[in-house]
Amino acid sequence: MRLNVIKTLIISGLLLCALLGQRATLAADYRIAVVNPNRVVEQSPQYEAARDALQHEVEDRERGLRNQQEQIASLQKKLEHDGALMSESEIQRLQNDIRSRTRKLKYARDEFQEDFALRQNELRTKLGRQVNEVVVELAKEQKFDLILSEGLVYSNPRIDISDLVIERLKQEFNKK
Repeated sequence: MRLNVIKTLIISGLLLCALLGQRATLAADYRIAVVNPNRVVEQSPQYEAARDALQHEVEDRERGLRNQQEQIASLQKKLEHDGALMSESEIQRLQNDIRSRTRKLKYARDEFQEDFALRQNELRTKLGRQVNEVVVELAKEQKFDLILSEGLVYSNPRIDISDLVIERLKQEFNKK
């Protein structure tokens, strides 16, 4: 990922130098734009829909994990309160049950965290591809010669086409 950003910066810098190296009269013929990918992603309806879907998935699994935790707490409470009245074998069985459930809960939590991270990456990658496709479409339609994205230090807001990209993403989202 970092290598791609470096490559993009180098290529963009070379292209910009080539453009700036031209005579001032020719420089007016070039169309340059900037896209803020973070803003585009965060303001797109696709992101909101994906975030909501992921939230629903998370809520169901979190509810299951909380239920398991409550069951373990209930068993521990039972062991504390009734342990003095239980036989040694009953205490041993209950302790083994608590340990087993605790291990299963830890495994389920770890699996949940991995699945969540994987799902987030999948959604971000899919949305990133969509954004790139829209940027390319807009560049061709509006005849931009160069569109810069990540790694910018400054850009004049008049060349920022992020709003156009967001609007196009909204149109595509509403088509579905």
